[in-house]
Amino acid sequence: MRVLNFGSLNIDYVYSLDHIVAPGETITSRGLEVFPGGKGLNQSVALARAGAEVCHAGMVGEDGGMLLDVCREAGVDVSRVRTAGTRTGNAIIQVSAKGQNSIVLYPGANRAITREYADGVLADFGAGDLLLLQNEVNLVDYLIDRAHERGMTIALNPSPFDERMLACDLRKVDIFLLNEVEGAQISGREDPLEILPEMLSRFPGSRIVLTLGKSGVLYGEGETRLSHGVYDVPVVDTTAAGDTFTGFFLAAALGGETVAEALRLASAASSLAVSKKGASSSIPTIEEVRAARLPLSK
Repeated sequence: MRVLNFGSLNIDYVYSLDHIVAPGETITSRGLEVFPGGKGLNQSVALARAGAEVCHAGMVGEDGGMLLDVCREAGVDVSRVRTAGTRTGNAIIQVSAKGQNSIVLYPGANRAITREYADGVLADFGAGDLLLLQNEVNLVDYLIDRAHERGMTIALNPSPFDERMLACDLRKVDIFLLNEVEGAQISGREDPLEILPEMLSRFPGSRIVLTLGKSGVLYGEGETRLSHGVYDVPVVDTTAAGDTFTGFFLAAALGGETVAEALRLASAASSLAVSKKGASSSIPTIEEVRAARLPLSK
């Protein structure tokens, strides 16, 4: 199964701070670093480093060449990425001394996708292929509809969740990969233990992967319920943790691993990612993940 990731490509400006800036507060950054990023790029890199065959589609500006180089170096096919007449999307990321982050996105070229371009890319894919989407590009609703018509398996990370997600026919999504905030926004349930059954009730034909931060991850499909804890690692930067989990889980599942093993590998990969700075630059390889000996948190 080939993976088409129709997703964002961003330049991340990461500011190191003692704490996340409060409303009305002005503080001085201890440092600035520039990284390739965007949920789409991060997930494509994670998929490739986990061993999947992945093609990335999306838009960059004239300043986005560095992002394509990063993808190519990771083994991602970027032959279908196009250049828009606007600036590449970027993110302003605050990272606190405790490793927590706060992110402001500027969509830029990520929202310059046209229906003609989307149709041209999807024409090369069909039944047996997987389409991975996030909500940092435009036309997500259109992409879901067209991919569903072509018989593709659709995996969705509904982040960032906003009114554009409500325009999507989520009944056509085969795999949801979401955290407890997005799960609450879709299901209307605040208790994490109620989110999974509510999602399965609303989307009975879907597979639900619900990440819960320090509480690990829950999985549901039909009558199947699985969970996995988190590993005890020093937290440096949580920026790409969810994207790393998404890429490794999908790559493992598509590669024939059991769901339990896919959850284990994805959890280990995301733990390794948070122990390093940066977004895509922090994502490990499958060899590093398999070699890691990480203790589970108690």
